[in-house]
Amino acid sequence: MATDDGLPPLRDVIRACGLTPKKSLGQNFLLDFNLTRRIARAAGPLEGVTVVEVGPGPGGLTRALFLEGASRVVVIERDERCLAALHDIAALYPGRLDIVAADARTIDYGSLALPSPARIVANLPYSAARPLFIGWLKTEPWPPWFDRLVLMFQREVAERIVAIPGNKDYGRLAVLSQWRTMPRILFNVPAEAFTPRPKVDSAVVELVPRQAPEPPCDPKQLERVTAAAFGQRRKMLRASLRQITPDAEPLLEGLGLDPKARAEELQVGDFCRIANALEGARKRG
Repeated sequence: MATDDGLPPLRDVIRACGLTPKKSLGQNFLLDFNLTRRIARAAGPLEGVTVVEVGPGPGGLTRALFLEGASRVVVIERDERCLAALHDIAALYPGRLDIVAADARTIDYGSLALPSPARIVANLPYSAARPLFIGWLKTEPWPPWFDRLVLMFQREVAERIVAIPGNKDYGRLAVLSQWRTMPRILFNVPAEAFTPRPKVDSAVVELVPRQAPEPPCDPKQLERVTAAAFGQRRKMLRASLRQITPDAEPLLEGLGLDPKARAEELQVGDFCRIANALEGARKRG
């Protein structure tokens, strides 16, 4: 039985291509077209938009993106077993689907000749979700080449992205995400929606880039600060930051921050101010 786009149901596509999900690739296929279309609608409106999709697998979300009006979709897939299914979709939408057989973690997005801005929409493979996401957040120059990220993560990762100070999930991921974007969880996706069923639920997160993150700072220095602060989150800041500067206590006092505070008590902007102070000291020294 054909679906709304005239192509076979995904279960039939998977069977025909011999697509046994590989744990090494973090593959969990989403077969419910109601859900994939809901994700595509959440990323919309898509008319006139070029979408970059990472890890399309057999193309369930890819098909939904076209059905919801995407002008062009660029898929990046490292599993060669999925390419035949993706080429079938390309035949249905001539000139509108570009298939890049590569690892999205190492690809040069500048080589894809994308319009600016494009949009990233993906059910990210669990094994690659964090490095891909961090890489996009560290894009230079900023504002980035994408106008929005609509991504599916494990629910626990999604909660870390949107966590606020004082919350147990507040950490490095929240600071970098909220400094450069405005993130929000759109909806949850239960584990039983996937094949094979993962051990945890997932969530779809939207992240809209801030055009001018405040206060401005060096992302690498910010990463260094948050790694030290949250790497020993039970310690006071004067102790946890001592691994990156011997002057942690006077530096914090000079910024009006309590050296006895712990990392989860600071606002996102406070970490940026610490990063700027360290960068200033480095340049003076």
